[in-house]
Amino acid sequence: KMVDPTLAEMGKNLNEAMKMLEDNQRKVEEENEKKYARKDIPGPLQGSGQDMVSILQLVQNLMHGEDEEETSQSYRLQNVGEQGHMALLGHSLAAYISVLDRERLRKLTTRILSDTTLWLCRLFRYENGSAYYHEDDREGLLKICRLVIHTRYEDYTVEGFNVLYAKQPVIYISSAARTGLGQALCNQLGLPLSCMCRVPCNTMFGSQHQMDVALLDRLIKDDVESGKLPLLLVANAGTPGAGHTDKLGRLKELCEQYNMWLHVEGVNLATLALGYVSSSVLAATKCDSMTLTLGSWLGLPAVPAVTLYRHEDPSLSLAAGLTSSQPVEKLRALPLWLSLQYLGHDGIVERIKHASQLSQRLLENLKNLDFIKTSVEDELSSPVVVFKFFQEYSNRDQTSHAAQASTIQHPIISNERHVYDTFNQWLGEQLAQLVPASGVDVVELEDEGTCVRFSPLMTSAVLGTEIQDVDQLVDCLKMKISVLTSTLQLREEFEQEVRRTVGLLYIEDLSWPGLGVVRYNYHSDGKNDDKQEKELEKINTELLKKLNDLESDLTFSLGPEFGGQKNCVYIGMVTEDLDVSELVETIAATGREIEENSRLLENMTEVVRKGIQEAQLQLQKVNEERLLEEGVLRQIPVVGSVLNWFSPFQASPKGRTFNLTAGSLESTESTYVSKAQGTGTTPPPTPTSSLAKQRLPGQKPFKRSLRSSDAFSETSSVSHCDDLEKMEQRPPTLSPGQEQEPLETEKTEEQKEVAQATKADAEDIQSDKSPRDCTKVEEQESQR
Repeated sequence: KMVDPTLAEMGKNLNEAMKMLEDNQRKVEEENEKKYARKDIPGPLQGSGQDMVSILQLVQNLMHGEDEEETSQSYRLQNVGEQGHMALLGHSLAAYISVLDRERLRKLTTRILSDTTLWLCRLFRYENGSAYYHEDDREGLLKICRLVIHTRYEDYTVEGFNVLYAKQPVIYISSAARTGLGQALCNQLGLPLSCMCRVPCNTMFGSQHQMDVALLDRLIKDDVESGKLPLLLVANAGTPGAGHTDKLGRLKELCEQYNMWLHVEGVNLATLALGYVSSSVLAATKCDSMTLTLGSWLGLPAVPAVTLYRHEDPSLSLAAGLTSSQPVEKLRALPLWLSLQYLGHDGIVERIKHASQLSQRLLENLKNLDFIKTSVEDELSSPVVVFKFFQEYSNRDQTSHAAQASTIQHPIISNERHVYDTFNQWLGEQLAQLVPASGVDVVELEDEGTCVRFSPLMTSAVLGTEIQDVDQLVDCLKMKISVLTSTLQLREEFEQEVRRTVGLLYIEDLSWPGLGVVRYNYHSDGKNDDKQEKELEKINTELLKKLNDLESDLTFSLGPEFGGQKNCVYIGMVTEDLDVSELVETIAATGREIEENSRLLENMTEVVRKGIQEAQLQLQKVNEERLLEEGVLRQIPVVGSVLNWFSPFQASPKGRTFNLTAGSLESTESTYVSKAQGTGTTPPPTPTSSLAKQRLPGQKPFKRSLRSSDAFSETSSVSHCDDLEKMEQRPPTLSPGQEQEPLETEKTEEQKEVAQATKADAEDIQSDKSPRDCTKVEEQESQR
């Protein structure tokens, strides 16, 4: 078979370009990399052109961001396989095909569009449908709205908005729909926001993420009675948050009753390609239109979204923009046409089936985990799994909690939900960081709060998620659950310990995922607010530094970068073996130590300053007395020198020394007499804290000892007490200033007696540890 050389060259160039762009190992020198990295700053176009290799190298450097230090998660790129290369080749082919003559282009685009539409309609069980291919996934719904307006308002083409003003159209969307969808439709259609009606979800019966059909019926009746025209209903086959499906069968009946258009969108539409489809999703095949996002479902880059619809009038479809007479616009389906052929029917079904199996695997494992609450629509087949950490109360705790809730119900419920939202936010971030291939993310739901979502239909084909990734996700979740439960149980104990401890202030920060927040209170002595704030910041900063130097398993920080409290110590997640009392005691003792050292330095500074001033006054007085003693003649320059030569004046040098310990001035006469500086009194010991609790070898701080206190025998403890008592009962060592016996013989005999007594003591200790031996030792000591 003959192959067009242009097409062959295009495919070859595309393969070479993709290999170069996907190669993360740089093959150029560091200097060239830095040269290209600086090219991200816009500059003038070079006069001489560059070859393709240089341009692709520049693109590669810009893609990988050499200057930015990115983590593996943020640096993660889409897994582009062979099917992705086919999609990218489609864009190059579209540019090449667009230069063909008009007749060839028309035939080719018609074939591509017809094939793709036929394949998709059969694959997703949508009979006799037409297709509209668009880049923005909201654009298909926008075109459908225009089609319905043209259909329901016959004079719209001529009179425009005047017919809409006479009878205002109403578009109904679910409150669980995508954020900003209604506003975007109104802006593009030129309609006021009053034309958009948000339908609440169920509150009493059924899923809380499904549209309330009975309430929708009442809303439509009210709009009809007020002279409005119900136009279109947007339903969900998989809400963006929880992945639940509306009651599409009942909604379709309601739309037929009021002559409304039913449009369906959502991730669960992908399951229409499987052999087994739930009845709720299967009802979507009877809707008037649906939007499919095949790019994320099949892992195809840069392929358009598809809106399938049924309508009999081609002229209205053309007026609404769903079809086009321009052949070039029909080439949007070319990347999808190539990719679908490459994957085949079995390959497409296999990818969607694999994603469904991943969600089922995770759901089965979550059922066996404690403290995990799932929110799925169908236990047997749920493409989206939403779960959260939630600790149920025991029977006793539940009774006390109910009693508290009856008095202050709203604050307790609000605080409890806020804490769980914070913990689940931390859990989702940790799982996404530990298992990036899982594609889990954090989602905010109106009723459940913050949850972790696993939607493999949207991520597995892109990230290449496998069964082992799900198993790894479950293993990481088990480890995090133990940490979450321990932290949640110890938060209240930590708060009580801090409130009982003098000098510490408990800071309630519900948005902090950890044990809690504490601040050391600085006892100010009439200082102004600015100085007190600076001192408080200094003490807590030094406290944080010392706590981090203890090499414990806890995480101490200054809190979040934005929105956190100032001058506080934030304590992260903890384990069940944490000794809360020791932790709080250590924080308080360390804070007191820092404060006392700071006060000692301040007092010393003030004492030194006053001492210097007093020394200056005394020295000035001494100089005046010296002048009176020497006489006036000795002060005259020439006469004084002659007089001092004939009759020298002997005066002892007088100075002052400052005793830091006593805080007083002393004369230096004794120093000049003895030719040595006196030591003075012994300074007081520096204040230190009793931070260290006796720990076992290898035991880290703030950990409860796993070894019981009864592990030490009674005899060993008695022996230890005896040793301490005997050491205290030994005669103290003679200081150098005390008198000693003059005779060496007496000293020798005394040393021998002490050695014999010590040997006898050691024998007594080894033979028996009873209190009688203590009495014997005391008698021997008294005899000596």
